Amino acid sequence: MAEETDVLQYKDAFNLEFPASMQFINDDTLIYSRQSMDIMTDGRSTKLWQIDLDTGAHTPFLTNEGNIGQATLSPDKSKLAYTRSVDGKSQLFVYHIALQKSVQLTNVDASPRDITWSNDSTQLAFSLFTPKSAKSLFTGMPAKPKGANWADSSRYIDSTRYRADGAGFLPGGFNQIFILPVDGGTPRQLTTGDFPNGGTLSFSKDDEWIFYSSPGNEDYSLNPLGADIFKVNTASGDVKQVTSLMGPESSPKLSPNGKWLAFTHVNDRKLAHQVSTLNVLNLETNDITVLTPSLDRGIGQFEWQDNSKALVFSYEDHGDVKLANVTVSGKLSPIDVSIGGQSFGRPYTSGEFALSEDGDIVYTTASVSTPADIALYRKGKEDKVLTQLNSDALGHLTLASVEAISVKSSIDDLTIDAWVAYPPHFDSSKTYPLILEIHGGPHAAYGPHFSTEIQLMAAQGYVVVWANPRGSSSYGEDFGNLIHHNYPSQDYDDLMDVVDQVIANGSIDEKNLFITGGSGGGTLTAWSIGKTDRFAAAVVAKPVINWMSFTLTADAYPYFSQYWMPQMPWEIADELWQRSPLSLVGNVTTPTMLLTGEADFRTPMSETEQYYQALKLQGVDAAMVRIPGASHGIASRPSRLIQKVGNIVAWFERYKTQEDADK
Repeated sequence: MAEETDVLQYKDAFNLEFPASMQFINDDTLIYSRQSMDIMTDGRSTKLWQIDLDTGAHTPFLTNEGNIGQATLSPDKSKLAYTRSVDGKSQLFVYHIALQKSVQLTNVDASPRDITWSNDSTQLAFSLFTPKSAKSLFTGMPAKPKGANWADSSRYIDSTRYRADGAGFLPGGFNQIFILPVDGGTPRQLTTGDFPNGGTLSFSKDDEWIFYSSPGNEDYSLNPLGADIFKVNTASGDVKQVTSLMGPESSPKLSPNGKWLAFTHVNDRKLAHQVSTLNVLNLETNDITVLTPSLDRGIGQFEWQDNSKALVFSYEDHGDVKLANVTVSGKLSPIDVSIGGQSFGRPYTSGEFALSEDGDIVYTTASVSTPADIALYRKGKEDKVLTQLNSDALGHLTLASVEAISVKSSIDDLTIDAWVAYPPHFDSSKTYPLILEIHGGPHAAYGPHFSTEIQLMAAQGYVVVWANPRGSSSYGEDFGNLIHHNYPSQDYDDLMDVVDQVIANGSIDEKNLFITGGSGGGTLTAWSIGKTDRFAAAVVAKPVINWMSFTLTADAYPYFSQYWMPQMPWEIADELWQRSPLSLVGNVTTPTMLLTGEADFRTPMSETEQYYQALKLQGVDAAMVRIPGASHGIASRPSRLIQKVGNIVAWFERYKTQEDADK
């Protein structure tokens, strides 16, 4: 393909910006975190900006404070708590808005999380990792002579949860809840125990208690969805259990009048895909009301209306994230808003919103052509877009146009949603190579959202299709659990039906079909090329290849063994083998590249190595790309996203027919 100068280039990944964490200072002024890509640090830089909703003026806020995290306004709107790095460690600060001055409040070794204001704006609660002494079985090691160069000491491990993707090997200790006066002092620890305490924190109306979610017992690691709501006294540290439903309760949020405690709950039935409900607890009567009993969609963010009579919440639906209002008696009213646009790499569902005291809503917009901006919803008025964060980076470029399609599954006539991106300057009289890009999860959802990876592929001259086969989230529990203990299975057929439909629509070169996907999408890619040779080449990213070895090497093995499998893996070895892509490797003739982060503990590198070596033994043209230091989220840094997409496209270019390459 001849190089186009007005299409997205790999270097443009560093030019994108995203809004997050919107908060109303008052009904007319908004602040938000403006996240941009830093080409020098290969990460995100976060600054605070403010928007005057009356004039539209868009100005910096707290410009001299470096890279800001977790910015949180006080209830009286006079102060802003936030974190930033000091000598390489994250510390907690408070910015006094009227004085325009910041004060450092902590000098701690771990990063404060879950920052929450007391209702009287005088105290801050947060969670902090609290270490425990490292264990050692052997204590007779002789002293090392001064200046001696010995091997590193051995690491003694006897805990169930000992490593995590993105964090590596875990130090001994747990998150605990602390409290700190805003006028200074030493953080005071409120919770204890050999289990994590933290997450969403919420002060009681009188500020004497803090509500939080916790497993509350030391065997939590083997019960991965076990959590209840507790409250801890801010003076004495006394702890009381608040809820004890079957399955996890989480994200407690107190109503402004102090009467109701809202939280989410999952009725745990050991299903692979279980949607949450939104609930309220009457703190006077201890009665619990399920507000969304028939919604059949997972609950995302939720916020109280200022009058304490209703909540606004987000939920996934058919690849979109939508908003609704629900009263404390359970009357649900949809809000005509779709949010999204915060996914940097692939077109996953995403998005945030915030409420003003008057009930106005600001939200991140959903668009196939740009990353998120901030928009304002006022009932009875037309929505107003408040920002244009990427007009400078993308406004002069010709991007891929995106079309939504619906496909009937050949298995059972189930409707499968899919989206097709056409290359810039698409000419329907010509034919183009096709890439099928498969989402991970497998219980996750793609949608009509901007995707840097999709746009970069399309800019290289490919038609790109992505879909939500059975098992995807945002379609309810029944749809999601069609692959429960049955994955991969007919989700493969759904994807092939999508490819067939795109071909039938025209302009596709059937000699140049390509397939790729990451995580669960990598698993389905490997499964697909074991079932068909229709693809000219494949890229299998961070896959599960062998369910037995995966379950016993992945970081979340207590969850996978209980929710994705009917029995322990050694008891159902034959069944697991039948669902393992490695069992089909003898059928594979498709040239295949594998791509995985070397620090991936979710789908460990050993999965990739098994498949690579099996392909080599088969005589299949195969390659392996290892991303140094990358965990499961390979594309979390701009340069790694570029490496990922660049290697995928380069592999496909190698196997495109020359006839197509000359077009």
